[in-house]
Formats: sequence, structure tokens, C-alpha cells
Amino acid sequence: MMAWNVFKFCTVLRGLGSIMILLVLGVVGVTYYSVVVTNYGPALLDGGLHSLLSAVVLILFHCLLVMLLWSYFSVVLTDPGSVPPNWRPTVDEERGEADPLNDSEFNGLQSDSSNQRIRYCRKCNQLKPPRCHHCSVCGWCVLKMDHHCVWVVNCVGAQNYKYFLLFLFYTFLETSLVTLALLSNFLTFFSDEEFPGTSGTLATTFISFVLNLAFALSVLGFLIMHISLVTANTTTIEAYEKKTTPKWRYDLGRKKNFEQVF
Repeated sequence: MMAWNVFKFCTVLRGLGSIMILLVLGVVGVTYYSVVVTNYGPALLDGGLHSLLSAVVLILFHCLLVMLLWSYFSVVLTDPGSVPPNWRPTVDEERGEADPLNDSEFNGLQSDSSNQRIRYCRKCNQLKPPRCHHCSVCGWCVLKMDHHCVWVVNCVGAQNYKYFLLFLFYTFLETSLVTLALLSNFLTFFSDEEFPGTSGTLATTFISFVLNLAFALSVLGFLIMHISLVTANTTTIEAYEKKTTPKWRYDLGRKKNFEQVF
């Protein structure tokens, strides 16, 4: 019985493309309708403390929404970092030694799989810098590749990792705000109290609350994980692949590791 090749699934991931973007925008649209149009927008006309609270919620909601969408599309549209054509190191980056290769030796490198000093990608047919990995979904090598994210339809690498972290951060804040803002209306669903609105608006509020609560909890886990990766100057792939060593070679200290990403 032949083992299943997981990389065949990459063609399916390529096909998701705009579907995932539309899904994200759909969740944002449903949430916007529940918070602004159905609940807190009309409450602005009530007057008093309730109106002031609604104004505060709506201001925070729109500010976080703008930052969320900006960071999201920055991850989607920013090149994660590709290897320049015919790139070749002048120094052995992996060991910090002078590169002894000349043209004839470089030609021999392609056939000598035992040479591990300088990494070579057989799919791209070119040398790979340190911390660079080939993405089977995108079809090219990505600098300091962290992972391929289906939600942003792009690889997360050296040049867009900052935007990815900001996207997680603002998504967590936005979904947490929505969860708290809709909590009282969600509890009304299970009580005998009369809900101000139609059954359709009640169902939309219920769905928005559940979606945002689920995203808030899941994104919190990812955010904590990536913060720990940033403080150690490592990626998801490296954290999985690297062996336990007394000191990670790229760890510059928490402050410099953070500055390197941002």
C-alpha cells in the first residue's frame, strides 16, 4: 500500500485563493452588521449613559477594524521574501567561514548531495540562503519562512512576518471586543427576555458572537506561540526541525530579536 503524499494537497490550497479572502470579509461583514447596524448603531439615539457606551464601543470597533484590515491585506499583498535569481553567497553563511567554491566546484555541488555546507534547492535549481525553505504551495523558496497560511493566501516570511503578527494582535483585540459587546444579547437568546429586533437579527447576533468567541480563543493561542518564537528569534519550521542546543545561533536577545522583526 503506497503512502499518501501530503504535498498533493498543495494544489487544493492553491485553489482556495480568493475564497479564503471572501470568507474573512464575510465574517467581518456579518460582525459589522450585528455590532453597528443591529445593536450599537440604533442605541446611539437612546440618549444618556447607554448612548455614551454605544459611542465608545463603536469608536473602538471601527479603529480596530481599520487596523485589522490594513494588517491583513499587508500580509496578503506583501512578498514574504524570495531568493534573488542566481544568488550565491560570498561567505559560508552557515558556518561563518570563507566560501571556497569556484565555478567548477559549484557545478560539482549540484551532484554532491553530501555537501551540507551550502544548501541547494532542487525544485528551484538554485542555492538557498540560511533559514530559507521551499514552499510547495507557492512554488518557490521563501526567506526565513515561517509557514504557509491559507487564511492570508500567502507565505509568512521575512518581509511580511511583522504584518502577520499585527494581524493576529488586532484580530484578537477586535474579536474580544465584539464578544464582550454582544455577550448580553447572546445571553438573551437563552432567556425569556424579549429581544429588541426580529428573529433574523437575533440569529445574526448569535452567529457573530459564536464566531468571534471562537476566533478570539484560537488567535490567542497563535499569538502566544508566535510571541515566544519572536523572543527566541526562531520560526515555526525551525522550532519543529532544530535539535535541542545550549544556544540558538540566531538568538540576539529579546530586544534585538523583536527589533529585527519589527
